[in-house]
Amino acid sequence: MNNFIDYAPVSERQLGFYIDSSRCSGCKACQVACKDKNNLEVGRRFRRIYEVRGGGFTPTGQGGVSNNVYAYTLSIACNHCQDPICAVNCPTTAMHKRPGDGIVRVNTDKCIGCGYCAWSCPYGAPQLNQATGQMSKCDFCVDLLAAGKSPICVATCPLGAIKFGPIDDLRAQYGDISDVQGLPDSAITHPNLVIKPHLGAEPRSK
Repeated sequence: MNNFIDYAPVSERQLGFYIDSSRCSGCKACQVACKDKNNLEVGRRFRRIYEVRGGGFTPTGQGGVSNNVYAYTLSIACNHCQDPICAVNCPTTAMHKRPGDGIVRVNTDKCIGCGYCAWSCPYGAPQLNQATGQMSKCDFCVDLLAAGKSPICVATCPLGAIKFGPIDDLRAQYGDISDVQGLPDSAITHPNLVIKPHLGAEPRSK
């Protein structure tokens, strides 16, 4: 019996996420809504809220100190990367990037639960479904997209900190930062992600 539903691509251009970390309050509404929609058990989260802290105090040499201390929250899911290493290392092609909208999905008719995708992904997106013994991850809410709706995380965020659309449009409107403190180097997989860093949090140096 086939369980995988192959929805038609909703766009002829690569889709991506925009995260306005400067507006994110860390309320975790997106994370909870995602878990509820996908009926995820405790411990399995497709969208995750990270708390990022850093900076410190530096003596000015004149008896005082300057500081660049920062603390902020960052909402991250699968970034449907341009070069998804999870798909490259999948031995059965279950993990794949579909043409058109570029959404990275798991074909559960092919997945054997080997975990290579999870070991490969620098963002920790693929996660084991203990009940089925297969991998699972954010699929950009393809069922909602097919019905003309927004991904549940986008629709749920009370502060409008998460947006989606063709990545070229998002970059044209919001810039092209995808390297911030707390995330791996974007050069590894070229994520389709744009981030507005929180005030005081410098983009991570490459």
